[in-house]
Amino acid sequence: MARPRLRVIPLGGVGEVGKNLTVYEYRGDLVMIDAGAKFPEEEMRGVDLIVPDITYVKERADRLRGILITHGHEDHIGGLPYLLPQLKSRAPIPLYGSALAMAYAEAKLDEAGVLDLAEFHIVEPGQQYPLGRHLTAEFVPVTHSIPGSFAVALRTPLGWAVHTGDFKFDPTPPLGPPTDEARLRELGNEGVLLLLSDAVRVERPGHTPSEAVVSETLYRVIGEAKGRAVLTTFASNITRIDQAIRAAYRHGRKVAISGRSMEQSTRIAQDLGYMQPPPDTIIPLDVAVKLPRDKVLFLTTGSQGEASAALARIASGEHPAIKLQRGDTVIFSATPVPGNEETVSQTIDQLFRRGVHVVYSAIEPTIHVSGHASRDELRFMLRLLRPRFVVPIHGEYRHLALYRDLALEMGYNDAQILLPEIGNVMSFGRDSGRREQTVESGAVLVDIIGNRNVILRQRDEIAASGVIIATMIVDRDTRQLIAGPDVSAQGLDGQIDAKVLKRAEDELRRFLEKRQKGGFSYGYLVSRTKNVLSRQIYRDAKIRPMILPVISEL
Repeated sequence: MARPRLRVIPLGGVGEVGKNLTVYEYRGDLVMIDAGAKFPEEEMRGVDLIVPDITYVKERADRLRGILITHGHEDHIGGLPYLLPQLKSRAPIPLYGSALAMAYAEAKLDEAGVLDLAEFHIVEPGQQYPLGRHLTAEFVPVTHSIPGSFAVALRTPLGWAVHTGDFKFDPTPPLGPPTDEARLRELGNEGVLLLLSDAVRVERPGHTPSEAVVSETLYRVIGEAKGRAVLTTFASNITRIDQAIRAAYRHGRKVAISGRSMEQSTRIAQDLGYMQPPPDTIIPLDVAVKLPRDKVLFLTTGSQGEASAALARIASGEHPAIKLQRGDTVIFSATPVPGNEETVSQTIDQLFRRGVHVVYSAIEPTIHVSGHASRDELRFMLRLLRPRFVVPIHGEYRHLALYRDLALEMGYNDAQILLPEIGNVMSFGRDSGRREQTVESGAVLVDIIGNRNVILRQRDEIAASGVIIATMIVDRDTRQLIAGPDVSAQGLDGQIDAKVLKRAEDELRRFLEKRQKGGFSYGYLVSRTKNVLSRQIYRDAKIRPMILPVISEL
Protein backbone atom coordinates (compact mmCIF):
# COMPACT_ATOMS: atom_id res chain seq x y z
CA MET A 1 0.00 0.00 0.00
CA ALA A 2 1.36 3.42 -0.98
CA ARG A 3 2.36 5.69 1.87
CA PRO A 4 0.24 8.85 2.31
CA ARG A 5 1.68 12.01 0.81
CA LEU A 6 1.06 15.69 1.39
CA ARG A 7 -0.66 17.17 -1.67
CA VAL A 8 -0.28 20.89 -2.42
CA ILE A 9 -2.43 22.50 -5.12
CA PRO A 10 -2.10 26.21 -6.03
CA LEU A 11 -5.43 27.47 -7.38
CA GLY A 12 -4.16 31.04 -7.69
CA GLY A 13 -1.19 33.27 -6.94
CA VAL A 14 1.46 31.46 -9.02
CA GLY A 15 2.50 32.66 -12.46
CA GLU A 16 0.57 35.83 -11.56
CA VAL A 17 0.31 38.44 -8.81
CA GLY A 18 -3.00 38.23 -6.96
CA LYS A 19 -5.92 35.88 -6.20
CA ASN A 20 -3.77 33.84 -3.85
CA LEU A 21 -5.20 30.48 -2.84
CA THR A 22 -3.38 27.24 -2.06
CA VAL A 23 -4.90 23.90 -1.07
CA TYR A 24 -3.11 21.53 1.31
CA GLU A 25 -4.42 17.98 1.56
CA TYR A 26 -3.34 15.02 3.63
CA ARG A 27 -5.45 11.87 3.59
CA GLY A 28 -8.99 13.03 4.44
CA ASP A 29 -8.10 16.54 5.64
CA LEU A 30 -8.10 19.57 3.34
CA VAL A 31 -7.34 23.20 4.16
CA MET A 32 -7.15 26.34 2.08
CA ILE A 33 -4.59 29.05 2.75
CA ASP A 34 -5.96 32.43 1.65
CA ALA A 35 -8.85 33.19 -0.67
CA GLY A 36 -7.81 36.22 -2.68
CA ALA A 37 -8.98 38.26 -5.63
CA LYS A 38 -7.13 40.36 -8.17
CA PHE A 39 -7.93 43.41 -10.21
CA PRO A 40 -8.62 42.87 -13.91
CA GLU A 41 -5.74 43.62 -16.22
CA GLU A 42 -5.91 46.10 -19.07
CA GLU A 43 -7.53 43.72 -21.55
CA MET A 44 -10.17 42.52 -19.04
CA ARG A 45 -11.83 45.79 -18.09
CA GLY A 46 -15.31 44.36 -18.58
CA VAL A 47 -15.14 42.66 -15.18
CA ASP A 48 -14.71 43.96 -11.65
CA LEU A 49 -12.60 41.27 -10.00
CA ILE A 50 -11.03 37.91 -10.76
CA VAL A 51 -11.12 35.03 -8.28
CA PRO A 52 -9.83 31.44 -8.40
CA ASP A 53 -11.85 28.53 -9.71
CA ILE A 54 -12.42 26.32 -6.63
CA THR A 55 -14.23 23.44 -8.35
CA TYR A 56 -11.70 21.04 -6.79
CA VAL A 57 -12.54 22.19 -3.26
CA LYS A 58 -16.27 22.41 -3.96
CA GLU A 59 -16.31 18.76 -4.98
CA ARG A 60 -14.58 17.87 -1.68
CA ALA A 61 -16.32 20.33 0.63
CA ASP A 62 -16.91 17.62 3.25
CA ARG A 63 -13.12 17.36 3.73
CA LEU A 64 -12.57 21.13 4.15
CA ARG A 65 -11.35 21.79 7.71
CA GLY A 66 -10.91 25.53 7.40
CA ILE A 67 -9.53 28.52 5.52
CA LEU A 68 -6.34 29.98 6.99
CA ILE A 69 -5.75 33.68 6.25
CA THR A 70 -2.19 35.02 6.23
CA HIS A 71 -3.23 38.71 6.28
CA GLY A 72 -5.98 41.13 5.36
CA HIS A 73 -5.00 42.40 1.92
CA GLU A 74 -7.46 42.08 -0.96
CA ASP A 75 -5.30 39.60 -2.85
CA HIS A 76 -5.58 37.24 0.13
CA ILE A 77 -9.16 37.75 1.40
CA GLY A 78 -10.97 39.50 -1.49
CA GLY A 79 -12.36 36.27 -2.92
CA LEU A 80 -14.19 35.22 0.26
CA PRO A 81 -17.60 36.79 -0.59
CA TYR A 82 -17.63 34.96 -3.94
CA LEU A 83 -16.05 31.64 -2.93
CA LEU A 84 -17.87 30.87 0.34
CA PRO A 85 -21.32 30.70 -1.34
CA GLN A 86 -19.91 27.91 -3.51
CA LEU A 87 -19.04 25.98 -0.32
CA LYS A 88 -22.30 26.53 1.56
CA SER A 89 -22.88 22.78 1.89
CA ARG A 90 -20.01 22.90 4.42
CA ALA A 91 -21.15 26.12 6.15
CA PRO A 92 -20.32 27.61 8.52
CA ILE A 93 -16.75 27.40 7.28
CA PRO A 94 -14.05 28.04 9.90
CA LEU A 95 -11.85 31.04 9.06
CA TYR A 96 -8.58 31.51 10.98
CA GLY A 97 -6.48 34.67 11.08
CA SER A 98 -5.46 37.79 12.99
CA ALA A 99 -8.02 40.06 14.59
CA LEU A 100 -7.54 42.60 11.80
CA ALA A 101 -7.81 40.05 8.97
CA MET A 102 -10.91 38.51 10.55
CA ALA A 103 -12.54 41.91 11.01
CA TYR A 104 -11.89 42.78 7.35
CA ALA A 105 -13.24 39.40 6.25
CA GLU A 106 -16.32 39.79 8.44
CA ALA A 107 -17.06 43.23 6.98
CA LYS A 108 -16.75 41.91 3.42
CA LEU A 109 -19.02 38.94 4.06
CA ASP A 110 -21.56 41.08 5.90
CA GLU A 111 -21.70 43.57 3.03
CA ALA A 112 -22.25 40.70 0.59
CA GLY A 113 -25.02 39.22 2.74
CA VAL A 114 -23.21 35.92 3.35
CA LEU A 115 -21.94 36.41 6.90
CA ASP A 116 -23.70 33.24 8.08
CA LEU A 117 -21.41 31.12 5.89
CA ALA A 118 -18.33 31.75 8.07
CA GLU A 119 -17.19 30.99 11.59
CA PHE A 120 -14.40 33.33 12.73
CA HIS A 121 -11.39 32.24 14.80
CA ILE A 122 -8.91 34.91 15.93
CA VAL A 123 -5.54 33.24 16.30
CA GLU A 124 -2.64 33.90 18.67
CA PRO A 125 1.06 33.29 17.91
CA GLY A 126 2.46 30.20 19.57
CA GLN A 127 -0.87 28.40 19.79
CA GLN A 128 -1.68 25.41 17.63
CA TYR A 129 -5.05 24.81 15.99
CA PRO A 130 -6.11 21.24 15.07
CA LEU A 131 -7.59 20.87 11.58
CA GLY A 132 -9.10 17.42 11.31
CA ARG A 133 -7.22 14.27 12.28
CA HIS A 134 -3.88 14.91 10.61
CA LEU A 135 -3.15 18.64 10.32
CA THR A 136 -2.41 21.34 12.90
CA ALA A 137 -1.78 25.01 12.15
CA GLU A 138 0.45 27.50 13.91
CA PHE A 139 0.59 31.18 12.97
CA VAL A 140 4.02 32.86 13.06
CA PRO A 141 4.17 36.70 13.00
CA VAL A 142 5.86 38.26 9.97
CA THR A 143 6.23 41.89 8.91
CA HIS A 144 4.42 43.13 5.84
CA SER A 145 2.67 46.38 4.89
CA ILE A 146 -0.29 45.53 7.12
CA PRO A 147 -0.23 44.51 10.79
CA GLY A 148 -1.56 41.12 11.80
CA SER A 149 0.40 39.29 9.08
CA PHE A 150 1.40 35.66 9.57
CA ALA A 151 3.28 32.82 8.01
CA VAL A 152 1.30 29.62 8.44
CA ALA A 153 3.11 26.51 9.68
CA LEU A 154 1.18 23.29 9.09
CA ARG A 155 2.22 20.35 11.22
CA THR A 156 1.76 17.15 9.21
CA PRO A 157 2.77 13.54 9.93
CA LEU A 158 5.62 14.11 7.45
CA GLY A 159 7.00 17.27 9.08
CA TRP A 160 6.24 20.98 8.99
CA ALA A 161 4.98 22.71 5.83
CA VAL A 162 5.58 26.46 6.07
CA HIS A 163 3.60 28.90 3.90
CA THR A 164 5.19 32.33 4.30
CA GLY A 165 2.38 34.53 2.99
CA ASP A 166 3.70 38.00 2.10
CA PHE A 167 6.67 38.83 4.31
CA LYS A 168 9.88 40.73 4.82
CA PHE A 169 12.34 41.15 7.68
CA ASP A 170 11.66 44.73 8.83
CA PRO A 171 13.46 45.50 12.11
CA THR A 172 11.46 48.70 12.71
CA PRO A 173 7.83 48.11 11.63
CA PRO A 174 5.62 51.12 12.49
CA LEU A 175 2.72 48.83 13.46
CA GLY A 176 2.92 45.32 14.87
CA PRO A 177 5.83 43.08 15.89
CA PRO A 178 8.84 42.19 13.73
CA THR A 179 9.10 38.80 12.03
CA ASP A 180 9.52 36.08 14.67
CA GLU A 181 12.94 34.83 13.60
CA ALA A 182 13.35 32.75 16.77
CA ARG A 183 10.23 30.65 16.13
CA LEU A 184 11.14 30.19 12.47
CA ARG A 185 14.56 28.90 13.53
CA GLU A 186 12.89 26.51 15.99
CA LEU A 187 10.69 25.17 13.20
CA GLY A 188 13.80 24.58 11.13
CA ASN A 189 15.35 22.66 14.00
CA GLU A 190 12.18 20.55 14.41
CA GLY A 191 12.24 19.63 10.71
CA VAL A 192 10.57 21.44 7.81
CA LEU A 193 9.45 19.18 4.99
CA LEU A 194 8.32 21.95 2.65
CA LEU A 195 8.59 25.73 2.28
CA LEU A 196 6.22 27.72 0.07
CA SER A 197 7.90 31.11 -0.11
CA ASP A 198 6.83 34.53 -1.32
CA ALA A 199 9.01 35.24 -4.38
CA VAL A 200 7.56 38.39 -5.93
CA ARG A 201 10.57 40.62 -5.11
CA VAL A 202 13.31 38.13 -5.91
CA GLU A 203 14.61 40.41 -8.68
CA ARG A 204 15.73 42.99 -6.11
CA PRO A 205 19.10 42.49 -4.40
CA GLY A 206 19.73 43.14 -0.72
CA HIS A 207 17.00 43.95 1.79
CA THR A 208 13.69 45.72 1.29
CA PRO A 209 13.74 49.11 3.08
CA SER A 210 11.86 49.49 6.34
CA GLU A 211 8.42 51.06 6.40
CA ALA A 212 9.95 53.68 8.72
CA VAL A 213 11.68 55.25 5.68
CA VAL A 214 8.28 56.12 4.21
CA SER A 215 7.28 58.11 7.31
CA GLU A 216 10.15 60.54 6.71
CA THR A 217 9.35 60.93 3.01
CA LEU A 218 5.62 61.45 3.62
CA TYR A 219 6.36 64.12 6.21
CA ARG A 220 8.55 66.01 3.74
CA VAL A 221 6.27 65.65 0.70
CA ILE A 222 3.09 66.64 2.56
CA GLY A 223 4.97 69.58 4.06
CA GLU A 224 5.98 70.76 0.57
CA ALA A 225 2.44 70.56 -0.82
CA LYS A 226 1.04 74.04 -1.48
CA GLY A 227 -2.66 73.47 -2.05
CA ARG A 228 -4.94 70.51 -1.50
CA ALA A 229 -3.13 67.23 -0.99
CA VAL A 230 -4.52 63.82 -1.93
CA LEU A 231 -2.83 60.54 -1.00
CA THR A 232 -3.87 57.27 -2.59
CA THR A 233 -2.90 53.79 -1.44
CA PHE A 234 -4.48 50.38 -0.94
CA ALA A 235 -7.52 50.65 1.31
CA SER A 236 -6.17 47.93 3.59
CA ASN A 237 -2.66 49.43 3.88
CA ILE A 238 -3.23 50.55 7.45
CA THR A 239 0.45 51.25 8.02
CA ARG A 240 0.52 53.78 5.18
CA ILE A 241 -2.77 55.38 6.20
CA ASP A 242 -1.52 55.81 9.77
CA GLN A 243 1.77 57.32 8.53
CA ALA A 244 -0.09 59.79 6.30
CA ILE A 245 -2.46 60.88 9.06
CA ARG A 246 0.41 61.56 11.44
CA ALA A 247 2.38 63.50 8.81
CA ALA A 248 -0.70 65.61 8.01
CA TYR A 249 -1.26 66.34 11.70
CA ARG A 250 2.32 67.53 12.16
CA HIS A 251 1.80 69.99 9.28
CA GLY A 252 -1.50 71.31 10.59
CA ARG A 253 -3.70 69.54 8.05
CA LYS A 254 -6.97 67.80 8.79
CA VAL A 255 -7.61 64.44 7.13
CA ALA A 256 -10.73 63.29 5.27
CA ILE A 257 -11.27 59.86 3.75
CA SER A 258 -13.00 59.25 0.43
CA GLY A 259 -13.79 55.73 -0.66
CA ARG A 260 -16.05 53.26 1.10
CA SER A 261 -13.43 50.52 1.42
CA MET A 262 -10.84 52.88 2.91
CA GLU A 263 -13.37 54.35 5.34
CA GLN A 264 -14.29 50.84 6.45
CA SER A 265 -10.74 49.56 6.87
CA THR A 266 -9.67 52.69 8.79
CA ARG A 267 -12.63 52.40 11.15
CA ILE A 268 -11.91 48.72 11.80
CA ALA A 269 -8.23 49.43 12.47
CA GLN A 270 -9.15 52.14 14.97
CA ASP A 271 -11.72 49.93 16.69
CA LEU A 272 -9.09 47.22 17.14
CA GLY A 273 -6.44 49.64 18.40
CA TYR A 274 -4.06 49.27 15.45
CA MET A 275 -4.43 53.00 14.74
CA GLN A 276 -4.81 55.86 17.21
CA PRO A 277 -4.97 59.08 15.17
CA PRO A 278 -4.36 62.36 16.99
CA PRO A 279 -7.66 63.73 18.34
CA ASP A 280 -9.88 65.64 15.90
CA THR A 281 -7.52 65.01 12.95
CA ILE A 282 -9.95 62.90 10.91
CA ILE A 283 -13.00 64.92 9.88
CA PRO A 284 -15.99 64.30 7.58
CA LEU A 285 -15.50 64.88 3.87
CA ASP A 286 -18.19 67.55 3.68
CA VAL A 287 -16.38 69.55 6.39
CA ALA A 288 -12.94 69.09 4.84
CA VAL A 289 -13.90 70.52 1.44
CA LYS A 290 -14.76 73.84 3.11
CA LEU A 291 -11.34 74.25 4.72
CA PRO A 292 -8.51 76.32 3.19
CA ARG A 293 -6.87 74.26 0.48
CA ASP A 294 -3.55 73.97 2.34
CA LYS A 295 -5.22 72.71 5.53
CA VAL A 296 -6.50 69.34 4.37
CA LEU A 297 -5.23 65.95 3.19
CA PHE A 298 -7.64 63.61 1.42
CA LEU A 299 -7.02 59.85 1.59
CA THR A 300 -8.55 57.98 -1.34
CA THR A 301 -8.73 54.63 -3.04
CA GLY A 302 -7.54 54.22 -6.63
CA SER A 303 -3.78 53.64 -6.45
CA GLN A 304 -4.13 50.83 -9.02
CA GLY A 305 -6.19 52.87 -11.48
CA GLU A 306 -9.34 50.98 -10.45
CA ALA A 307 -12.23 52.05 -12.63
CA SER A 308 -14.70 52.64 -9.80
CA ALA A 309 -12.34 54.16 -7.25
CA ALA A 310 -12.44 57.72 -5.95
CA LEU A 311 -9.20 58.75 -7.66
CA ALA A 312 -10.54 57.86 -11.13
CA ARG A 313 -13.41 60.29 -10.56
CA ILE A 314 -11.09 62.96 -9.16
CA ALA A 315 -8.77 62.68 -12.20
CA SER A 316 -11.79 63.08 -14.50
CA GLY A 317 -13.16 66.06 -12.58
CA GLU A 318 -16.25 64.01 -11.72
CA HIS A 319 -15.86 63.50 -7.97
CA PRO A 320 -18.88 65.03 -6.22
CA ALA A 321 -16.79 66.64 -3.47
CA ILE A 322 -13.06 66.67 -4.20
CA LYS A 323 -12.12 69.12 -6.95
CA LEU A 324 -8.46 69.72 -7.76
CA GLN A 325 -6.89 72.69 -9.44
CA ARG A 326 -3.49 73.67 -10.76
CA GLY A 327 -0.84 73.40 -8.05
CA ASP A 328 -2.61 70.81 -5.89
CA THR A 329 -0.73 67.60 -5.08
CA VAL A 330 -1.61 63.92 -5.52
CA ILE A 331 0.65 61.32 -3.85
CA PHE A 332 0.74 57.69 -5.04
CA SER A 333 2.01 55.64 -2.11
CA ALA A 334 1.82 52.29 -3.88
CA THR A 335 3.42 50.59 -6.85
CA PRO A 336 1.29 49.19 -9.69
CA VAL A 337 0.44 45.51 -9.50
CA PRO A 338 1.69 43.78 -12.68
CA GLY A 339 -0.95 44.24 -15.36
CA ASN A 340 -2.11 47.61 -14.00
CA GLU A 341 0.90 49.69 -15.05
CA GLU A 342 -0.73 51.26 -18.11
CA THR A 343 -3.95 52.19 -16.33
CA VAL A 344 -2.03 53.77 -13.44
CA SER A 345 0.13 55.70 -15.93
CA GLN A 346 -3.00 56.99 -17.67
CA THR A 347 -4.42 58.21 -14.36
CA ILE A 348 -1.15 59.99 -13.54
CA ASP A 349 -1.10 61.58 -17.02
CA GLN A 350 -4.66 62.79 -16.60
CA LEU A 351 -3.77 64.46 -13.30
CA PHE A 352 -0.76 66.16 -14.89
CA ARG A 353 -3.02 67.47 -17.67
CA ARG A 354 -5.09 69.17 -15.00
CA GLY A 355 -2.01 70.95 -13.71
CA VAL A 356 -1.75 68.80 -10.60
CA HIS A 357 1.64 68.02 -9.06
CA VAL A 358 1.91 64.22 -8.86
CA VAL A 359 4.34 62.38 -6.59
CA TYR A 360 4.98 58.70 -7.32
CA SER A 361 7.76 56.17 -6.87
CA ALA A 362 9.58 56.90 -10.15
CA ILE A 363 10.39 60.42 -8.96
CA GLU A 364 10.27 59.85 -5.17
CA PRO A 365 11.51 56.27 -4.59
CA THR A 366 10.78 56.13 -0.86
CA ILE A 367 7.20 57.41 -1.10
CA HIS A 368 6.39 53.70 -0.94
CA VAL A 369 8.36 50.60 -0.03
CA SER A 370 7.43 47.04 -0.81
CA GLY A 371 6.03 44.68 1.79
CA HIS A 372 7.88 41.78 0.17
CA ALA A 373 11.29 40.26 0.87
CA SER A 374 14.23 40.97 -1.41
CA ARG A 375 16.90 38.40 -2.31
CA ASP A 376 18.95 38.52 0.90
CA GLU A 377 15.79 38.13 2.99
CA LEU A 378 14.62 35.19 0.88
CA ARG A 379 17.99 33.55 1.48
CA PHE A 380 17.68 34.25 5.20
CA MET A 381 14.26 32.55 5.35
CA LEU A 382 15.76 29.48 3.68
CA ARG A 383 18.63 29.44 6.19
CA LEU A 384 16.22 29.72 9.13
CA LEU A 385 13.91 26.91 8.01
CA ARG A 386 16.26 24.59 6.06
CA PRO A 387 13.37 22.84 4.27
CA ARG A 388 13.84 19.61 2.34
CA PHE A 389 11.70 20.91 -0.54
CA VAL A 390 11.06 24.42 -1.81
CA VAL A 391 8.21 25.91 -3.86
CA PRO A 392 8.19 29.63 -4.78
CA ILE A 393 4.76 31.35 -4.86
CA HIS A 394 3.21 34.83 -5.14
CA GLY A 395 4.91 35.83 -8.36
CA GLU A 396 4.85 35.77 -12.12
CA TYR A 397 6.77 33.00 -13.86
CA ARG A 398 10.05 34.92 -14.03
CA HIS A 399 9.92 35.43 -10.25
CA LEU A 400 9.43 31.71 -9.68
CA ALA A 401 12.29 30.85 -12.06
CA LEU A 402 14.64 33.35 -10.40
CA TYR A 403 13.79 31.97 -6.98
CA ARG A 404 14.73 28.51 -8.26
CA ASP A 405 18.10 29.94 -9.28
CA LEU A 406 18.53 31.46 -5.82
CA ALA A 407 17.78 28.11 -4.15
CA LEU A 408 20.23 26.33 -6.47
CA GLU A 409 22.90 28.86 -5.47
CA MET A 410 22.27 27.90 -1.83
CA GLY A 411 22.92 24.22 -2.45
CA TYR A 412 19.49 22.83 -3.27
CA ASN A 413 19.23 20.51 -6.27
CA ASP A 414 16.64 20.39 -9.03
CA ALA A 415 14.74 17.54 -7.38
CA GLN A 416 14.17 19.67 -4.26
CA ILE A 417 12.70 22.68 -6.09
CA LEU A 418 9.29 22.50 -7.76
CA LEU A 419 7.95 25.39 -9.82
CA PRO A 420 4.17 25.49 -9.32
CA GLU A 421 1.44 25.95 -11.89
CA ILE A 422 -2.19 26.76 -11.21
CA GLY A 423 -4.13 23.53 -10.81
CA ASN A 424 -1.07 21.28 -10.91
CA VAL A 425 -0.89 18.87 -7.97
CA MET A 426 2.47 18.63 -6.20
CA SER A 427 2.87 15.77 -3.75
CA PHE A 428 5.52 15.26 -1.08
CA GLY A 429 6.75 12.32 0.91
CA ARG A 430 9.56 12.38 3.45
CA ASP A 431 12.19 12.01 0.75
CA SER A 432 10.53 12.86 -2.55
CA GLY A 433 8.58 15.63 -4.22
CA ARG A 434 6.87 15.22 -7.57
CA ARG A 435 4.23 16.58 -9.89
CA GLU A 436 1.03 14.65 -10.37
CA GLN A 437 -2.14 15.38 -12.32
CA THR A 438 -3.74 18.75 -13.03
CA VAL A 439 -7.14 19.50 -11.52
CA GLU A 440 -9.87 21.82 -12.79
CA SER A 441 -8.75 25.38 -12.15
CA GLY A 442 -8.43 28.84 -13.65
CA ALA A 443 -10.02 32.27 -13.34
CA VAL A 444 -13.60 33.18 -12.53
CA LEU A 445 -14.69 36.68 -13.55
CA VAL A 446 -16.74 38.65 -11.03
CA ASP A 447 -19.30 41.07 -12.48
CA ILE A 448 -20.75 43.30 -9.73
CA ILE A 449 -24.04 44.89 -10.76
CA GLY A 450 -25.58 47.10 -8.12
CA ASN A 451 -25.88 46.30 -4.44
CA ARG A 452 -25.33 42.58 -3.71
CA ASN A 453 -26.06 41.60 -7.30
CA VAL A 454 -23.05 39.54 -8.36
CA ILE A 455 -22.58 37.34 -11.42
CA LEU A 456 -19.69 34.88 -11.59
CA ARG A 457 -18.62 34.20 -15.17
CA GLN A 458 -16.36 31.38 -16.25
CA ARG A 459 -13.96 32.71 -18.86
CA ASP A 460 -14.67 29.92 -21.34
CA GLU A 461 -18.44 30.43 -21.00
CA ILE A 462 -18.52 34.13 -21.91
CA ALA A 463 -18.76 33.59 -25.67
CA ALA A 464 -21.70 31.23 -25.22
CA SER A 465 -23.56 33.43 -22.72
CA GLY A 466 -23.17 36.62 -24.76
CA VAL A 467 -21.47 39.98 -24.41
CA ILE A 468 -22.19 43.65 -25.15
CA ILE A 469 -19.25 45.47 -26.71
CA ALA A 470 -19.00 49.26 -26.48
CA THR A 471 -16.35 50.73 -28.77
CA MET A 472 -15.10 54.31 -28.67
CA ILE A 473 -12.04 56.35 -29.59
CA VAL A 474 -10.46 58.94 -27.29
CA ASP A 475 -7.94 61.65 -28.13
CA ARG A 476 -4.68 60.56 -26.47
CA ASP A 477 -3.68 64.13 -25.59
CA THR A 478 -6.93 65.83 -24.63
CA ARG A 479 -8.80 62.70 -23.41
CA GLN A 480 -11.81 63.93 -25.36
CA LEU A 481 -14.18 61.46 -27.01
CA ILE A 482 -13.66 61.75 -30.79
CA ALA A 483 -15.60 58.74 -32.13
CA GLY A 484 -18.35 56.46 -30.86
CA PRO A 485 -19.69 55.06 -28.75
CA ASP A 486 -20.80 52.15 -30.92
CA VAL A 487 -22.66 49.41 -29.07
CA SER A 488 -23.02 45.88 -30.46
CA ALA A 489 -24.03 42.45 -29.17
CA GLN A 490 -22.36 39.08 -29.61
CA GLY A 491 -24.04 35.78 -28.78
CA LEU A 492 -27.33 37.34 -27.61
CA ASP A 493 -29.57 36.43 -30.55
CA GLY A 494 -33.20 36.44 -29.49
CA GLN A 495 -32.47 38.11 -26.15
CA ILE A 496 -31.89 41.66 -27.34
CA ASP A 497 -32.95 43.55 -30.46
CA ALA A 498 -31.54 46.47 -32.42
CA LYS A 499 -33.88 48.99 -30.79
CA VAL A 500 -32.65 48.11 -27.31
CA LEU A 501 -29.03 48.44 -28.42
CA LYS A 502 -29.75 51.78 -30.07
CA ARG A 503 -31.42 53.15 -26.93
CA ALA A 504 -28.46 51.98 -24.84
CA GLU A 505 -26.01 53.58 -27.25
CA ASP A 506 -27.94 56.87 -27.23
CA GLU A 507 -28.07 56.87 -23.44
CA LEU A 508 -24.31 56.34 -23.23
CA ARG A 509 -23.64 59.05 -25.82
CA ARG A 510 -25.79 61.57 -23.91
CA PHE A 511 -23.97 60.75 -20.69
CA LEU A 512 -20.53 61.15 -22.26
CA GLU A 513 -21.37 64.36 -24.08
CA LYS A 514 -22.56 65.98 -20.86
CA ARG A 515 -19.32 65.12 -19.11
CA GLN A 516 -16.57 65.71 -21.65
CA LYS A 517 -15.20 68.89 -20.07
CA GLY A 518 -11.61 68.25 -19.03
CA GLY A 519 -11.50 64.77 -20.53
CA PHE A 520 -11.82 61.37 -18.93
CA SER A 521 -9.42 59.16 -17.05
CA TYR A 522 -9.35 55.71 -18.60
CA GLY A 523 -10.65 53.99 -15.46
CA TYR A 524 -13.56 56.39 -15.09
CA LEU A 525 -14.57 55.95 -18.73
CA VAL A 526 -14.57 52.15 -18.38
CA SER A 527 -16.57 52.24 -15.15
CA ARG A 528 -19.24 54.66 -16.32
CA THR A 529 -19.63 52.93 -19.69
CA LYS A 530 -20.36 49.66 -17.97
CA ASN A 531 -22.76 51.20 -15.44
CA VAL A 532 -24.79 53.21 -17.96
CA LEU A 533 -25.16 50.35 -20.43
CA SER A 534 -25.90 47.73 -17.80
CA ARG A 535 -28.67 49.84 -16.29
CA GLN A 536 -30.28 50.70 -19.64
CA ILE A 537 -30.13 47.16 -21.06
CA TYR A 538 -31.63 45.62 -17.94
CA ARG A 539 -34.38 48.23 -17.98
CA ASP A 540 -35.35 47.33 -21.58
CA ALA A 541 -34.44 43.65 -21.94
CA LYS A 542 -34.28 42.32 -18.34
CA ILE A 543 -30.92 40.61 -18.96
CA ARG A 544 -27.48 41.25 -17.48
CA PRO A 545 -24.88 40.34 -20.11
CA MET A 546 -21.23 41.08 -19.66
CA ILE A 547 -20.35 44.63 -20.78
CA LEU A 548 -16.97 44.97 -22.45
CA PRO A 549 -15.76 48.55 -23.09
CA VAL A 550 -13.15 48.70 -25.86
CA ILE A 551 -11.39 52.07 -25.76
CA SER A 552 -8.80 53.03 -28.37
CA GLU A 553 -6.60 56.11 -28.33
CA LEU A 554 -5.50 58.26 -31.25
